[in-house]
Amino acid sequence: MSPRAVLARIRLNPHSSAVQRDLRNATDMHRTLMRLVPDGLGDSPRQAAGLLYRLDVTDTFNTLLVQAATLDPTRLPKGYGHADVKDLTPVFNALQKGLAVRYRIVVNPVKTERLPLENKGQRGKRIALTGPDADQWWARRAHEAGLHLATALPTPVAAVHGGSDSAAMRHHLVRYDGIATVTDPDALAEAVLVGIGRAKSYGAGLLSLARAVT
Repeated sequence: MSPRAVLARIRLNPHSSAVQRDLRNATDMHRTLMRLVPDGLGDSPRQAAGLLYRLDVTDTFNTLLVQAATLDPTRLPKGYGHADVKDLTPVFNALQKGLAVRYRIVVNPVKTERLPLENKGQRGKRIALTGPDADQWWARRAHEAGLHLATALPTPVAAVHGGSDSAAMRHHLVRYDGIATVTDPDALAEAVLVGIGRAKSYGAGLLSLARAVT
């Protein structure tokens, strides 16, 4: 049985006050997008819904890609943007070992600080990775996800902010684009479904794939 997910491509209306609010605060963006999935999903509704999203920015407009098991774009705020929804079943069915693909992903590459032995049992703070360290982080996670990278072009993405002014959170993001070969179709399908890395509630982790033209 093939994995089940849909992808909504939402061209955002820059004049919408709801869009402007959500672009300023990732917590508000997450709250808006959770309206698109069913209610009553328990204590971890984002995970239960399989909700992932990514903001793709160009010089002319912003596009929001939203993925979940099921989505209802009619529940977006009025005037938020135009949404097209497609079933990802053909993408999953096409995955096979040796397939060349183009990919795009925004990730939150971090490592956990190592603490001295006297702090055993405590968790160190998370440290953002940049440059070659971030590249190595992505190569490692891609390998675990069933992809052998041929190219990986990093593009810095503006850090996202969430929470209130008194308890703001800042998440360092990097976008990677490139060409890869599928090495493990099952692992890759799982990575597409659940996302890769941390900060998934803040626009990281959504892996987009398309067949590469050879």
